[in-house]
Amino acid sequence: MDSKLFDMSQIDFAKLRDEFAKKVKRKAAALQDIRDVVEKKLAQMLAQNPQRMDYYKKYQEIIADYNREKDRVTTEETFARLVDFTKSLDAEQKRAAEEGLSQDEYALFQMLFKDTISKADRERLKLASRDLLTALRTHLKPMPNWTKNTQTQADVKMFILDNLYTSLPRPPFSEEDTESLAGRVYDFVWQRSAAGAMFVGAA
Repeated sequence: MDSKLFDMSQIDFAKLRDEFAKKVKRKAAALQDIRDVVEKKLAQMLAQNPQRMDYYKKYQEIIADYNREKDRVTTEETFARLVDFTKSLDAEQKRAAEEGLSQDEYALFQMLFKDTISKADRERLKLASRDLLTALRTHLKPMPNWTKNTQTQADVKMFILDNLYTSLPRPPFSEEDTESLAGRVYDFVWQRSAAGAMFVGAA
């Protein structure tokens, strides 16, 4: 996948709407255009952060509703729903910046987040996410092919666990929570690294 972010601000939705409004024949093509935009954006966002799977499910629901009855009204409604949906995707990508985090830091933060944590612990969790990412980048730099070796895999798994044991606030995080979260973070880091994503590069 291209390491550059796919920027929806470059998409001319006004032009798409104009083309959509012109004639019925063009509506299906315009709808496909916006589906292509959404699918490309979703693929990028899910690769960055698997916690965003709800957005993919929402997109599937919109398309499933459309496929049940492909008449003119349904096509128009689906187009409008997809335009609104792209706005929600754009807003989601801006949340990392609003939290003062990079996309990778935000992905880790969402993985570690608990609804029940206090405001102070929330800030500690942001710091833990930043520190973990920095530590991982340093640790993984001399091991570009660590995903292909059982010894380096075990090393990275233990490194993540040790880091979380020292950085997660207790309470509310228990030892069981820490072990479970370490497994999720490891899976995420492994997938990003195995896919050749720029996890260990600049945010």
